[in-house]
Amino acid sequence: MSASLIIQELHDSTDERGASFSVPLEILRQLEAVRDVHIAAVRPGRTRGNHYHARHGEIITVVYQDDWSLHWDTGVGTTVQNRRFTGCGAVSIVIPLHWSHAVKNDGSIDLWLFNASDLAFDPWNHDAVARAVTP
Repeated sequence: MSASLIIQELHDSTDERGASFSVPLEILRQLEAVRDVHIAAVRPGRTRGNHYHARHGEIITVVYQDDWSLHWDTGVGTTVQNRRFTGCGAVSIVIPLHWSHAVKNDGSIDLWLFNASDLAFDPWNHDAVARAVTP
């Protein structure tokens, strides 16, 4: 798992059939293995995240057609950083352990997240620890 945040814009293979993006192997290799994939939408004006993981690595892939922003810190008591995205496209983000992160939909249509992690999801023993990085 990376010790720094990695943001990789994905190659756009969109054609008349619709949107198409592939996560490159160098991003997937940041996880020891993929043991869970979680797909979620973020409605306009809403945020997902505002937590960190202590035990599992995570790659977040965001597919977007409007404005959104990524917010993160590098640990307890560190400065919150953010990056805005506009237009259409997709990015994969590798989140280091203990770094709180959130994705905020600043646009007017749903934003799609495809999250891969190296730890199987267990609803009785989840690894998300709340720490807000968005207002």
